[in-house]
Amino acid sequence: MTKRPIAIVTGASQTRDIGAAICRQLAMSGHDLVFTYFKATADWATSFTTELENQGARVLAIELDLGQADAADDLFDQVEDFGTPSILINNAAHSTMTDWRTLDAASLDQHYAVNLRAPLLLATRFTKQFVEAHLTSGRIIQLTSGQDLGPMPDEIAYATTKGALSTFTKTYAAAVAPLGITVNAVNPGPTDSTWMDEATRTALKPSFPFGRIGAPEDVARLIQFLVSPDGGWVTGQVIHSEGGFER
Repeated sequence: MTKRPIAIVTGASQTRDIGAAICRQLAMSGHDLVFTYFKATADWATSFTTELENQGARVLAIELDLGQADAADDLFDQVEDFGTPSILINNAAHSTMTDWRTLDAASLDQHYAVNLRAPLLLATRFTKQFVEAHLTSGRIIQLTSGQDLGPMPDEIAYATTKGALSTFTKTYAAAVAPLGITVNAVNPGPTDSTWMDEATRTALKPSFPFGRIGAPEDVARLIQFLVSPDGGWVTGQVIHSEGGFER
């Protein structure tokens, strides 16, 4: 029996969020899953685990606050008995409105901890266990929001910390390519997941030439390609998969 690769997906906390869509897509394509959730109910995590298991996946659900300094160590300590992951999807994010009037040290630190520090520390822990397990093919993917395509003046802390992931992606890709690990970032553009209300949908829809807003499943399918053997020659890239979104 072929052993299923193990993927870690951070930030799967609601049925319609991007993290949940990624988990479903990877479970359907033959992966076992470790997903982290935060501010979700235990009942939801249990039911979502069952949903993924019904697709044939082994699943480990971990309640985790990625804002804590020891979050990466905590996660990998819990994953140790589950197996060695060959895929890391840094999807979790912290976002609040911060313009020049409201930005302060506390809000900046909160964004930094989840959006930048956690992905970097998770990536380094992932790489260390990858080497110790003598694996030869791995994938790291971060989710960004197109911060390098235009200004976000009402979300200064979010734009700054998530934007730094693009630089990290390019630098870390070069660092771990000799180990057989690819590192990429995906910007899915405005996605109709958990944050959109009807007014937002109405305002954004004309900016999509396909006549619809992006769905969580759109980015999940791209990530499935990137983690597959067919995606093994793509690394150090920030992929703007926005369905032609016009700013």
